[in-house]
Amino acid sequence: MKITAVTTRGIRLPIPLPPYSTEGAGTKREWYRLGRITGARPEPVLEYVLVYIHTDQGITGVGEAATDIGFFGEPIEEVQSAIDHHLGPRLVGEDPFQRERIMGLIDFRGNNCAKSGIDIALHDLVGKALSVPAGTLLGGISKERIAVCLEVAGGTPEGMAKFAKECVDKNVYSFKAKIGGVVEEDVERLVAVREAVGPKVSLRADANQGYSVKEAIRLCRLAAHASVDLDLLEQPVAAWDIDGMAQVRSSVDTLIEADESAYSIHDVMQIVRRQAADVINIKIAKAGGMVASKKIAAVAEAAGLQVVFGTAYGLGPKIAAKLQLASTVAGAPDAVEFTELVLHDSLTTVPQNRSMALPLAGDGCLEVPTGPGLGVQLDEDALARFAIG
Repeated sequence: MKITAVTTRGIRLPIPLPPYSTEGAGTKREWYRLGRITGARPEPVLEYVLVYIHTDQGITGVGEAATDIGFFGEPIEEVQSAIDHHLGPRLVGEDPFQRERIMGLIDFRGNNCAKSGIDIALHDLVGKALSVPAGTLLGGISKERIAVCLEVAGGTPEGMAKFAKECVDKNVYSFKAKIGGVVEEDVERLVAVREAVGPKVSLRADANQGYSVKEAIRLCRLAAHASVDLDLLEQPVAAWDIDGMAQVRSSVDTLIEADESAYSIHDVMQIVRRQAADVINIKIAKAGGMVASKKIAAVAEAAGLQVVFGTAYGLGPKIAAKLQLASTVAGAPDAVEFTELVLHDSLTTVPQNRSMALPLAGDGCLEVPTGPGLGVQLDEDALARFAIG
């Protein structure tokens, strides 16, 4: 089998602010900061690039690349251009079964989102060719169902609590509250969310690099004193401040998670050497693919660190890829972040989309697809409505 072409398709989905932003949050200023509103995109949207790898045997693998100016620094125009004109042509004539070789051909600095879309498409393609789930190619699926965690956007304590409670009523039992502002006010937000969801629901917090070292330490101590019972605090200080994060970690009992500090296996090795985190946040787009994500998970496991699979948004292929990946990693926490479930449809066909939407089943989980490859089928009519160009 040989690869004959690699093509892409841009998708733009409008995002209503209320489903994601709680009361007092989600202003246009914040969306500008996140890069999702520009002069060319006056309304909030999320954009994705679907990646199609075609072969001489008629089997096509479908992947998905995230795009985000605010976090990844890769707008849709850059991701699509990189795949169409630079990365994709390097794959033509290659054997798709040689995934390590193929990813090595495009293993240069940058374009991680684009590379992740190719990697996901390769796993879908090879899985289809062998009639096995993509997770089998990553070592085997050990879990049939994965618990869902949702982000709670920053806002008033009442607004954040209201959103979380509404999601509990839809069988969501794990949350990550967005904080990183004034410490005392953030503690009020966390207390409100905890009181709304009850003591048995998992609660994480994400500072998004918002604190100084002393502020992060104070936040953890105040939250503990208020019995918030945080599972972890994500990226409390600037991504470059590994030593500062290590100081936070050594000063508090709360588990500290690295996200923006942990893009590659080399980043994670630096975090391990400097004892700067207890948990590593893995995102397929950030790592550059599922293979790279598994390598990061292996480094973390070797160092005795936990991993979390974080929000990077996605349609059906990306959701399925995260489910497949998470099901293969030993020791990964039960809840995987799928905030996209409250933002837009997965654009998959029935019955798949029934398992990729709220409300969830009573156990708060998504089912790991068992079909060949990623195990999902995109809804072509829906894609046509949201395609760019």
